[in-house]
Amino acid sequence: MRPLYLASVEDLFSRRLLGYAMSEHHDAALTVASLQMAVATRGGEVDGVIFHSDRGSEYTAAPYQAECRKHGVVQSMGRVGCALDNGAAESLNSTLKVEFVHRHHFRTRAEARLKIATWIADFYNVKRRHSANDGLPPVTFERRMIEKWQASMALLRAAVA
Repeated sequence: MRPLYLASVEDLFSRRLLGYAMSEHHDAALTVASLQMAVATRGGEVDGVIFHSDRGSEYTAAPYQAECRKHGVVQSMGRVGCALDNGAAESLNSTLKVEFVHRHHFRTRAEARLKIATWIADFYNVKRRHSANDGLPPVTFERRMIEKWQASMALLRAAVA
């Protein structure tokens, strides 16, 4: 089977994969699709969000840059040839390969897409624990942070009243 490329958008606060797309082509259409999914996941509220990537042609391409501008996403890019500048993405890709892809055999790209998307949605985001999240899965961590923020706001409102 020929390669299947993955483009992803990860929230570095919670380690949640907000958007991802897979294709047999490693191009701007792939990265645009992953960004569009991330925007939809966040309900369209991404103005001012910073998206960090390497300097690959798929991220420097006019269609991807236009999509970022459309949503108010600020682009940040690492130095040329320095994988350490994009350590979060490298770590995510390694985790996906070691914990899932290398343990399975996919007969077709369609099967690989489906199983990888299911792993992301049903395991990585909701069950896989992350040390950066005090051992909580990304979705649980986000919920707890929202609850804490809401409780803090309620206390602040009560103190002001």
